[in-house]
Amino acid sequence: MDAQKRIRELMAERGWTDYRLAKESGLSHSTITNMFNRNNAPTLPTLEAVCAAMGITLAQFFADGPDSAALTEEQRSLFAKWSTLTDKQKEALLLLIDAI
Repeated sequence: MDAQKRIRELMAERGWTDYRLAKESGLSHSTITNMFNRNNAPTLPTLEAVCAAMGITLAQFFADGPDSAALTEEQRSLFAKWSTLTDKQKEALLLLIDAI
């Protein structure tokens, strides 16, 4: 699997730029641009940060085919909204969910 290509696909689905990915993942912008411009394969910690930012698991990142680890439209919407929350908002939402 071409990890850089997969990351680009996920970014395109979300309308994210390199800068947005860096901001959401907590990675430096130079880490993101070097990964693409110098064709550096992402490390496992980098992939984990990218996946966390995009609201997917590593299994979903590496899933082959449409049926493996497929998300519903509702789940995609939830993950997209989750990625826009601050850490404090995420914590509050998780507490709310746990209380239900």
